Amino acid sequence: MKKTLFAAAFTLFLGVMLSLAPLTARAQCTMCKSQVEAARQERDDYDVAGLNKGIVYMMTVPYILMGAVGYFWYRRTHPKVKAAKA
Repeated sequence: MKKTLFAAAFTLFLGVMLSLAPLTARAQCTMCKSQVEAARQERDDYDVAGLNKGIVYMMTVPYILMGAVGYFWYRRTHPKVKAAKA
């Protein structure tokens, strides 16, 4: 019972944190930032929202792949425990 309650609370906490993360994420590397600043000085109407979204999109793919590999590795190395019938 305690494990189930802990797992549910952790999942809820993780879901809330992940849903709030995109609100504060500024995913620009220094090279991209310097290029955007240079382009802004040349043109005043340069939009950087697409660049930030593209960087965040490219950043999520490796994490999803690592998570999938970790999940399948865990499932393969930790076999299901059969409940003993009383």
